[in-house]
Amino acid sequence: MMDVSEAPATSLDRFELRKPVPPAKLDQLSREILLLKKKLNAVVLAHNYQVAEIQDVADYVGDSLGLSQQAARTNAEVIVFCGVHFMAETAKILNPGKIVVLPDKDAGCSLEESCPAPKLKAFQATNPNFYTIAYINCSAAVKALSDVICTSGNAVKIVNASPANRDLLFVPDENLGSWVMEQTGRPMTLWKGNCYVHVEWTHASISRIRRQFPGAPLVAHPECTKAVRMLADEVCSTEKMVDYCRTTPARQIIIATEAGMLHRLQRECPTKEFIPAPTDNCRCNECRFMKLNTLEKLHDCMKRLAPRVELPEDILQSARQPIERMLEISAR
Repeated sequence: MMDVSEAPATSLDRFELRKPVPPAKLDQLSREILLLKKKLNAVVLAHNYQVAEIQDVADYVGDSLGLSQQAARTNAEVIVFCGVHFMAETAKILNPGKIVVLPDKDAGCSLEESCPAPKLKAFQATNPNFYTIAYINCSAAVKALSDVICTSGNAVKIVNASPANRDLLFVPDENLGSWVMEQTGRPMTLWKGNCYVHVEWTHASISRIRRQFPGAPLVAHPECTKAVRMLADEVCSTEKMVDYCRTTPARQIIIATEAGMLHRLQRECPTKEFIPAPTDNCRCNECRFMKLNTLEKLHDCMKRLAPRVELPEDILQSARQPIERMLEISAR
């Protein structure tokens, strides 16, 4: 079992290429996972960045806000979280009495790693008037130090609802925070963190793909740098990308977010072509942490009910309040 002190491994040089699994084996694993779901009274939640075969067996596929909402209202006894460590922690915080497992305990996050709780606590002490807004891509210990949580889908709404007489501190994603300031006009102190995937897109690489497909709109995630966001037709969360792609009359759309999103978009909009925005080094961009989860590991974690997410009681209680505050504001 894991507790909050056991940070997932996040060194980018330790990852190996995924080996292809024969289709017959994938079909067998998928059938067995469906049987295990019934046997365990389990729900499988998958982030949009998961591999296609995991998305296809999940009960719900979505972004961080949608997954948090699903975790908050599930009646399942077991929550199988196909995402990264902080997401599974969020599910455990909202469901302390339930079993929460994730396929690979080392599925971490560069954003989570960029903001250690002791450093945040020390920085908060420099200004007692700080009101801390934490992007959900952070550890349970950081959530416990925060006033409210946000996702990319509701960050603007959360910031607009924040007390006018407080100094806003936004952690840990400086690019999302910068975009939110542009949308709200609220000044904020930004923590110096970023998602290693989203900062690999550059103004030059995006300009090239736009010249190659001059009629295709560009949709970018707000974790991208401002140099990329300023070239986009739409900047939004992954869930709002689905809505945009459904409604735009364009038949080709350039997508600047993690490559797993392309599978979800193709399922939702089968008549459209989705073009992965290239970086300077590759034609698409994958999160190595998200891709640590595989169908084999999903099957194995359901059979063993491990690795489990466990958190100390004080963290569970302290971290729950800002998450519930986020869910309440989002529902308004």
